Amino acid sequence: MTAVAADNIDTAAAKVEQSVIETRRDIHQHPELGNRETRTQKLIVDRLTSLGIEVRTPIAHTGVVGILRGAKSGKVVALRADMDALPVEEQVDVPFKSTVRTTYNGQEVGVMHACGHDAHVAILLGVAEILAMKHDLAGTVVFLFQPAEEGAPDGEDGGAALMVKEGALDNPKVDAVFGLHVTSRFAVGELAYRPESMMAAVDSFKIVVHGRQTHGAYPWLGVDPIVIASQIVLGLQTIPSRQVDASLAPSIVTVGMIRGGVRNNIIPDSVEMLGTIRSLDAHMRDEIHTRIRRTAENIATSGGATASVTITAGYPITFNDRALTEKMAPTLRRVAGADKTFVVNPVLGAEDFSFYQQKVPGLFFWIGTRPKNVTAEDAPSNHSPKFYVDESGLLLGIRAMANVAVDYLKQ
Repeated sequence: MTAVAADNIDTAAAKVEQSVIETRRDIHQHPELGNRETRTQKLIVDRLTSLGIEVRTPIAHTGVVGILRGAKSGKVVALRADMDALPVEEQVDVPFKSTVRTTYNGQEVGVMHACGHDAHVAILLGVAEILAMKHDLAGTVVFLFQPAEEGAPDGEDGGAALMVKEGALDNPKVDAVFGLHVTSRFAVGELAYRPESMMAAVDSFKIVVHGRQTHGAYPWLGVDPIVIASQIVLGLQTIPSRQVDASLAPSIVTVGMIRGGVRNNIIPDSVEMLGTIRSLDAHMRDEIHTRIRRTAENIATSGGATASVTITAGYPITFNDRALTEKMAPTLRRVAGADKTFVVNPVLGAEDFSFYQQKVPGLFFWIGTRPKNVTAEDAPSNHSPKFYVDESGLLLGIRAMANVAVDYLKQ
């Protein structure tokens, strides 16, 4: 085990940086989808065991919990990294490019760490190495290596919700949790966060419009669900723009799929619509759900049809505890530099880190991994097959996670 037992965390971080990069490349070249991260799980278990860190597994199928008890008693802080990749075929030409293929939803697909979770695991393993050698650690650090952030396979539970359900934040009872996410929205060296609502709650909906099938030449002999579905799509857009307080927080209702009909001259019996809901306020979230049902059902009724609406709750709002955020903001500014630390607007993307934050105070922040010579507009986003991580940005992630853990325990 490499000796990195320095009081100065930043010095120790520099010592483990290359190892973190090599680990990230290894995981990147061998990506695994949610609840199937068996190779990644073994890598984590072996690494934590070699550091003398207590390991608990399995949890949430392929998850790992590591427990590092400091030399002195104190609070318990959790640090989280997600492990899963995406069904995306990589288009980035790097020596460690993924060529893995698997079956997803009945289709053969490529597999890629297109969201940077490989970097998250590698960063947290580097933090574990640093803290395992810090002999004056006051308190306990819980390392949460979580599967299936991108969602569990159909018919399975998974992700942060299952980690919490199976006791990842208990025994020892966690007092606060921290997480980070690499992103091409910010350049290498930049760090961003926001108090309170930072990322949206995400829910999905299914609307089935039931009409009455007839010949396309005689629409009055039936009830056209396609026309009614079109009216519903437009009606749904008035919910975020006209029916809820847009000055309070942004929200989105998006229909991403419409399916109905088999022939050009047959009006079908029904049309199915699938969509997503994004919201940044809990009360508004409930209001939007109610208004989607009312809008779809009443528009359908007005045309002589009926609509069945199913709304499935997804991730809650990623909500950074204000008191914890204020307490740790000086650490973030010290680590990244005041001129490179930004308080940003919320985004309508979602993160299941929010399930931890529902149980204990949490702070989630962004780490920039966009090359400095590339603009934010030109950089492929997370989830793109061209998503690229400038590995020189990983050092800030290591330093940030290690410093927030130690500073929190000191306080």
